[in-house]
Amino acid sequence: MARTALGAIAQTLRGIGVGLRSGKRVVFAVTAAVFAFNLVAPVAILSLARRPPDFFTFNPWLSRLPEYLASEEPLAKKLSFLSQMAIAWVSADNKVEGIDWGFIVDVPTLARIVLASLVFGAYFALWSYRRRQGEGLKVARPAGVAGAVTSVFGLTTGPCTLAGCGVPVLPVVGLAFTGLSTATLTMLTMLSRLSFVVILSLMGLAVVWFGWRIGQPPGEGALRSS
Repeated sequence: MARTALGAIAQTLRGIGVGLRSGKRVVFAVTAAVFAFNLVAPVAILSLARRPPDFFTFNPWLSRLPEYLASEEPLAKKLSFLSQMAIAWVSADNKVEGIDWGFIVDVPTLARIVLASLVFGAYFALWSYRRRQGEGLKVARPAGVAGAVTSVFGLTTGPCTLAGCGVPVLPVVGLAFTGLSTATLTMLTMLSRLSFVVILSLMGLAVVWFGWRIGQPPGEGALRSS
Protein backbone atom coordinates (compact mmCIF):
# COMPACT_ATOMS: atom_id res chain seq x y z
CA MET A 1 0.00 0.00 0.00
CA ALA A 2 2.86 2.36 0.84
CA ARG A 3 4.47 1.69 -2.53
CA THR A 4 1.15 2.33 -4.26
CA ALA A 5 0.75 5.64 -2.46
CA LEU A 6 4.31 6.71 -3.25
CA GLY A 7 3.80 5.68 -6.86
CA ALA A 8 0.64 7.77 -7.12
CA ILE A 9 2.41 10.77 -5.59
CA ALA A 10 5.34 10.39 -7.98
CA GLN A 11 2.95 10.05 -10.92
CA THR A 12 1.07 13.18 -9.87
CA LEU A 13 4.22 15.25 -9.39
CA ARG A 14 5.57 14.02 -12.71
CA GLY A 15 2.36 14.99 -14.47
CA ILE A 16 2.27 18.43 -12.84
CA GLY A 17 5.87 19.00 -13.89
CA VAL A 18 5.12 18.01 -17.49
CA GLY A 19 2.05 20.25 -17.64
CA LEU A 20 3.82 23.26 -16.13
CA ARG A 21 6.85 22.95 -18.39
CA SER A 22 4.61 22.60 -21.41
CA GLY A 23 2.47 25.60 -20.45
CA LYS A 24 4.98 28.13 -19.11
CA ARG A 25 3.33 30.99 -20.95
CA VAL A 26 -0.08 30.01 -19.63
CA VAL A 27 1.29 29.84 -16.07
CA PHE A 28 2.86 33.28 -16.28
CA ALA A 29 -0.11 34.89 -18.05
CA VAL A 30 -2.79 33.49 -15.74
CA THR A 31 -0.75 34.09 -12.58
CA ALA A 32 -0.16 37.72 -13.58
CA ALA A 33 -3.81 38.22 -14.55
CA VAL A 34 -5.21 36.77 -11.30
CA PHE A 35 -2.64 38.72 -9.25
CA ALA A 36 -3.60 42.00 -10.93
CA PHE A 37 -7.33 41.23 -10.69
CA ASN A 38 -7.15 40.56 -6.95
CA LEU A 39 -5.37 43.88 -6.41
CA VAL A 40 -7.58 45.97 -8.69
CA ALA A 41 -11.02 44.41 -8.10
CA PRO A 42 -11.39 45.39 -4.39
CA VAL A 43 -10.57 49.02 -5.19
CA ALA A 44 -12.93 48.98 -8.18
CA ILE A 45 -15.77 47.45 -6.11
CA LEU A 46 -15.38 49.98 -3.32
CA SER A 47 -15.00 52.86 -5.77
CA LEU A 48 -18.24 51.99 -7.56
CA ALA A 49 -20.24 51.17 -4.42
CA ARG A 50 -18.93 53.98 -2.21
CA ARG A 51 -16.73 56.68 -3.74
CA PRO A 52 -13.53 56.87 -5.84
CA PRO A 53 -10.22 56.70 -3.97
CA ASP A 54 -8.30 59.89 -3.35
CA PHE A 55 -5.21 58.58 -1.60
CA PHE A 56 -2.64 55.89 -2.32
CA THR A 57 0.78 55.26 -0.87
CA PHE A 58 3.34 52.60 -0.16
CA ASN A 59 4.30 52.21 3.46
CA PRO A 60 7.00 54.91 3.95
CA TRP A 61 8.62 52.69 6.57
CA LEU A 62 9.64 50.15 3.92
CA SER A 63 12.77 52.19 3.21
CA ARG A 64 13.94 51.31 6.72
CA LEU A 65 13.28 47.58 6.33
CA PRO A 66 16.92 46.60 5.56
CA GLU A 67 18.04 48.53 8.65
CA TYR A 68 15.44 46.77 10.79
CA LEU A 69 16.40 43.33 9.46
CA ALA A 70 20.04 44.03 10.30
CA SER A 71 19.21 45.26 13.81
CA GLU A 72 19.70 43.28 17.01
CA GLU A 73 15.98 42.74 17.55
CA PRO A 74 15.12 39.11 18.39
CA LEU A 75 14.34 36.99 15.33
CA ALA A 76 10.91 36.00 16.71
CA LYS A 77 9.96 39.67 17.06
CA LYS A 78 11.12 40.43 13.52
CA LEU A 79 9.12 37.55 12.07
CA SER A 80 6.04 38.55 14.05
CA PHE A 81 6.27 42.12 12.78
CA LEU A 82 7.01 41.18 9.18
CA SER A 83 4.13 38.69 9.07
CA GLN A 84 1.63 41.52 9.61
CA MET A 85 3.47 44.41 7.94
CA ALA A 86 1.47 46.76 5.72
CA ILE A 87 2.93 47.25 2.25
CA ALA A 88 0.57 49.76 0.64
CA TRP A 89 -2.89 51.17 1.10
CA VAL A 90 -5.53 53.10 -0.81
CA SER A 91 -8.44 54.99 0.71
CA ALA A 92 -11.24 57.47 0.06
CA ASP A 93 -12.12 60.42 2.29
CA ASN A 94 -15.82 60.69 3.13
CA LYS A 95 -15.64 64.51 2.69
CA VAL A 96 -17.14 65.04 6.15
CA GLU A 97 -14.91 63.33 8.69
CA GLY A 98 -12.51 60.43 8.64
CA ILE A 99 -12.13 57.73 6.00
CA ASP A 100 -15.04 56.38 3.99
CA TRP A 101 -13.19 53.21 3.04
CA GLY A 102 -9.68 51.85 2.85
CA PHE A 103 -8.04 48.80 1.36
CA ILE A 104 -4.72 47.67 2.81
CA VAL A 105 -2.27 45.35 1.11
CA ASP A 106 -0.34 43.76 3.96
CA VAL A 107 1.81 40.65 4.05
CA PRO A 108 -1.08 38.20 4.77
CA THR A 109 -3.18 39.72 1.98
CA LEU A 110 -0.27 39.63 -0.46
CA ALA A 111 0.46 36.01 0.50
CA ARG A 112 -3.17 35.01 -0.18
CA ILE A 113 -3.11 36.79 -3.55
CA VAL A 114 0.18 35.17 -4.57
CA LEU A 115 -1.06 31.72 -3.49
CA ALA A 116 -4.32 32.09 -5.41
CA SER A 117 -2.48 33.37 -8.50
CA LEU A 118 -0.06 30.43 -8.53
CA VAL A 119 -2.81 27.85 -8.00
CA PHE A 120 -4.89 29.23 -10.87
CA GLY A 121 -1.81 29.55 -13.06
CA ALA A 122 -1.03 25.86 -12.50
CA TYR A 123 -4.69 24.88 -12.99
CA PHE A 124 -5.01 26.53 -16.40
CA ALA A 125 -1.59 25.28 -17.56
CA LEU A 126 -2.56 21.68 -16.77
CA TRP A 127 -6.05 22.15 -18.23
CA SER A 128 -4.49 23.53 -21.41
CA TYR A 129 -2.14 20.54 -21.63
CA ARG A 130 -4.99 18.07 -21.18
CA ARG A 131 -7.05 19.84 -23.83
CA ARG A 132 -4.18 19.61 -26.32
CA GLN A 133 -4.10 15.86 -25.68
CA GLY A 134 -7.67 15.59 -26.98
CA GLU A 135 -9.59 15.75 -23.69
CA GLY A 136 -12.87 17.68 -23.89
CA LEU A 137 -12.97 19.24 -20.41
CA LYS A 138 -15.49 21.86 -21.56
CA VAL A 139 -16.62 22.62 -18.02
CA ALA A 140 -13.10 23.01 -16.63
CA ARG A 141 -12.38 26.39 -18.22
CA PRO A 142 -15.50 28.27 -17.05
CA ALA A 143 -15.14 26.63 -13.65
CA GLY A 144 -11.58 27.93 -13.39
CA VAL A 145 -12.58 31.43 -14.52
CA ALA A 146 -15.44 31.49 -12.01
CA GLY A 147 -13.08 30.38 -9.26
CA ALA A 148 -10.55 33.08 -10.12
CA VAL A 149 -13.23 35.78 -10.13
CA THR A 150 -14.86 34.70 -6.87
CA SER A 151 -11.49 34.37 -5.11
CA VAL A 152 -11.50 38.15 -4.69
CA PHE A 153 -14.37 37.86 -2.21
CA GLY A 154 -11.99 36.17 0.19
CA LEU A 155 -9.97 39.37 0.56
CA THR A 156 -10.58 41.47 3.65
CA THR A 157 -9.75 45.03 4.57
CA GLY A 158 -9.11 46.66 7.93
CA PRO A 159 -8.87 50.43 7.47
CA CYS A 160 -8.92 51.14 11.21
CA THR A 161 -5.41 49.71 11.52
CA LEU A 162 -4.09 52.70 9.60
CA ALA A 163 -6.88 55.25 9.27
CA GLY A 164 -8.31 55.02 12.77
CA CYS A 165 -11.84 55.00 11.39
CA GLY A 166 -13.24 52.40 13.77
CA VAL A 167 -14.23 49.94 11.05
CA PRO A 168 -13.32 46.31 11.89
CA VAL A 169 -11.67 43.89 9.49
CA LEU A 170 -14.31 43.24 6.86
CA PRO A 171 -14.66 41.46 3.56
CA VAL A 172 -14.37 43.96 0.72
CA VAL A 173 -17.80 43.02 -0.56
CA GLY A 174 -19.27 43.77 2.90
CA LEU A 175 -17.57 47.14 3.20
CA ALA A 176 -18.97 48.08 -0.21
CA PHE A 177 -22.49 48.33 1.24
CA THR A 178 -23.71 50.64 3.95
CA GLY A 179 -26.37 50.00 6.56
CA LEU A 180 -25.56 46.34 7.17
CA SER A 181 -25.95 45.08 10.72
CA THR A 182 -22.98 43.94 12.77
CA ALA A 183 -24.25 40.36 12.67
CA THR A 184 -24.50 40.48 8.87
CA LEU A 185 -21.00 41.88 8.52
CA THR A 186 -19.65 39.23 10.88
CA MET A 187 -21.33 36.54 8.82
CA LEU A 188 -19.91 38.01 5.60
CA THR A 189 -16.44 38.04 7.12
CA MET A 190 -16.68 34.35 8.02
CA LEU A 191 -18.12 33.46 4.61
CA SER A 192 -15.42 35.40 2.76
CA ARG A 193 -12.64 33.59 4.59
CA LEU A 194 -14.36 30.25 4.15
CA SER A 195 -14.94 30.87 0.45
CA PHE A 196 -11.25 31.53 -0.10
CA VAL A 197 -10.28 28.27 1.60
CA VAL A 198 -12.93 26.28 -0.29
CA ILE A 199 -12.06 27.75 -3.71
CA LEU A 200 -8.33 27.24 -3.28
CA SER A 201 -8.87 23.70 -1.96
CA LEU A 202 -11.02 22.75 -4.94
CA MET A 203 -8.57 24.27 -7.41
CA GLY A 204 -5.70 22.52 -5.63
CA LEU A 205 -7.50 19.19 -5.89
CA ALA A 206 -8.12 19.85 -9.57
CA VAL A 207 -4.39 20.48 -10.08
CA VAL A 208 -3.61 17.19 -8.33
CA TRP A 209 -6.17 15.33 -10.45
CA PHE A 210 -4.84 16.84 -13.69
CA GLY A 211 -1.30 15.97 -12.61
CA TRP A 212 -2.27 12.38 -11.84
CA ARG A 213 -3.97 11.98 -15.21
CA ILE A 214 -1.11 13.57 -17.16
CA GLY A 215 1.48 11.53 -15.28
CA GLN A 216 0.02 8.17 -16.23
CA PRO A 217 2.55 5.99 -18.08
CA PRO A 218 2.22 5.75 -21.88
CA GLY A 219 -0.44 3.25 -22.77
CA GLU A 220 -2.37 3.93 -19.56
CA GLY A 221 -2.98 7.67 -19.76
CA ALA A 222 -2.04 10.94 -21.21
CA LEU A 223 1.70 11.37 -20.59
CA ARG A 224 3.26 12.34 -23.87
CA SER A 225 6.41 14.23 -24.50
CA SER A 226 5.73 17.85 -25.30
